[in-house]
Amino acid sequence: MNPSNLSLSTRLHSLVIFRSLLQDPVVKELERLFSSSGNTPTELVDAWSGFCSQLFAHTVNWSDYLLNRITESENIYVLACCKNDVSPTLQNCLKWELDFLQELSQFSGEEIVSQMQFDFPLPRWECSQIDFHQEYSHYLQQLSQKGYGIFAQYSFFTVKDGALCPVKYPDCQTLQELSGYERERQQVIDNTEALLKGAPAANVLLYGDAGTGKSSTVKAVAAAFAPKGLRLIEVKKSQLYQIPSLVDSLANNPLKFILFIDDLSFSTNDDDFAALKAILEGSVSGRTSNLVVYATSNRRHLIKETLSDRQGDDIHLADTMQELMSLSARFGLTITYSRPDKDAYLSIVHDLARLYEVDMEQTQLDTRAEAHAIRHGGRSPRVAKQFIQSLKTQHHT
Repeated sequence: MNPSNLSLSTRLHSLVIFRSLLQDPVVKELERLFSSSGNTPTELVDAWSGFCSQLFAHTVNWSDYLLNRITESENIYVLACCKNDVSPTLQNCLKWELDFLQELSQFSGEEIVSQMQFDFPLPRWECSQIDFHQEYSHYLQQLSQKGYGIFAQYSFFTVKDGALCPVKYPDCQTLQELSGYERERQQVIDNTEALLKGAPAANVLLYGDAGTGKSSTVKAVAAAFAPKGLRLIEVKKSQLYQIPSLVDSLANNPLKFILFIDDLSFSTNDDDFAALKAILEGSVSGRTSNLVVYATSNRRHLIKETLSDRQGDDIHLADTMQELMSLSARFGLTITYSRPDKDAYLSIVHDLARLYEVDMEQTQLDTRAEAHAIRHGGRSPRVAKQFIQSLKTQHHT
């Protein structure tokens, strides 16, 4: 191995803060290239091409790739920054490692190429002059908007076995694609902006008829504010008992989070009812100010009541029913999405027709939209969108 390559390889293994780089596929191929000097020409070419193959899957610029990897790293220094607990030892360690990584980012393989005498060209990668200290300092200043680790790469998450699972390809509308319910949607936007500013923000219940855009509103708002540091975590009702530990893990995160529960309802003997009640009564907002609960429901009181519930033999029946019926009151803000009347429904149809560039005389459009609503369970934004999409499909067939 070339002495300079030996030095780089040895120093690479001295990393503490950025130690996760040792598991990076591109860096692993770089190590193999470092150790290939003195090997057979075939082994040398294989190591060279292996590094290029891994790197080129992301970028042709090695300096850019290395910088991106360290600014996406969830490491001990970033976590210490989130807790305002960076020791001088850790600060010095960061300086040493950034010095080395800046040097490593300039590795062009020239010394290896100079030893080769092949009658065919080898692929070459690019390097850039980047101030790693300045770039990492800038990254740390933007933690509250860009996040770290998986939060720097993704904006939407689900929960699996108590751990966050990123949604790589979320399917959600933009705010510009939503029509109608401007007043209701603005309340969600205002509350979300308060959360992002660090002001008191309420847990929100979006209640109303099916297809009125409750879930779409939450997801569109989350997508719109993702660049400002908002992340959405969608949980199922059956996962509510896992939430306290999840919330604890996010308490020191500089980002803001919406815990989203879609289509929420309970039966009176539902164990998950107590879990949600505990979350809303303070186990979330009382311990951390960077997370709120947004839930949607088609039921105003969330509890599925039966006649036997009302006629039960509970000696404290009145108190029990009071507790069940007041669960929705534990949301600081309840927003009602009612089924649109004819004028509101047609207004939504007109907006969507413009958005999807449907060219049809308005009287004919209105007549067909009304007929579509009758055949599909009544007027709603969802039915309006399905109608417009059906027109587009017919146009292209």
